[in-house]
Amino acid sequence: MPLAREAVELLVQAARAWYFEGDQHGLRDREWMALRFLGRANRFSRSPSALAGFIGATRATASQIVKTLEGKSFLVRKPSHEDKRSVVLHVTAQGEKCLSQHDPINHVVNAVTSLGTDECIRLRDSLREVLNHLDAAHQRLNASICRDCMFLAERGPGTGKGRASVEFMCRLYRAPVSLEETELLCTSFERTRDRPKIEQHLDPARVASRG
Repeated sequence: MPLAREAVELLVQAARAWYFEGDQHGLRDREWMALRFLGRANRFSRSPSALAGFIGATRATASQIVKTLEGKSFLVRKPSHEDKRSVVLHVTAQGEKCLSQHDPINHVVNAVTSLGTDECIRLRDSLREVLNHLDAAHQRLNASICRDCMFLAERGPGTGKGRASVEFMCRLYRAPVSLEETELLCTSFERTRDRPKIEQHLDPARVASRG
C-alpha cells in the first residue's frame, strides 16, 4: 500500500502541470482542458454537451469556455452533418498552433517520451487499468480511443489503394469511421476485452509511437 500511495502522490505532483491557478498563455486550466479535448475528439464528441461531460462542468460553464476559446479564434462552430439542429466545435489552425507550442502538458509529454517506447507503452497500459478500476467504482466511463471501443467494427476495404482505404463502422452511430478517426477520443466509448484488430492496418512506426 505505501508503494501505491507513493505512486499516486507522484501523479498528483505531475498534475500540477495541468491544474493551476490563474492562466498560462491567456487560458485557465479548464480552458486548456477543453481545447486539448476538442483537438483530439472525434466528430461525434465535439458538441458542447459532450465537452461539458468530459471536463465535468455544467452546460453553462462549458458554453462560457467555448465563447472564450471562440473569442481567441481557437474554435469555430459548424453545423453538424448528422443533425442540422446541432453544432460541431472545430479547433482552428490557430488553436492547433497554440496547443502545439503552449499546452501546459507538453513538458509532461516530453518527459514521458524520454522514457522510451517500451516504458511509454507500460505506463499507458498501467494508467488505463487504473482508469478502468476508477470507472467501475464510480459507475462512469471517460472518453477513450475509438479503436478500443466495442462499437467499432471493420467494414472492409474501401475503394482506394493502401492502408488508408480500410474502412470501419461505428455500430452506435451507424456511421462510417475512417482509419485516422479510430485514433481519436470518443465520449460514447464503451470498453471491450476483444480489442479491434486495427494495428495490422497501421504503419509499425505509428504503432510504436502511440501513447
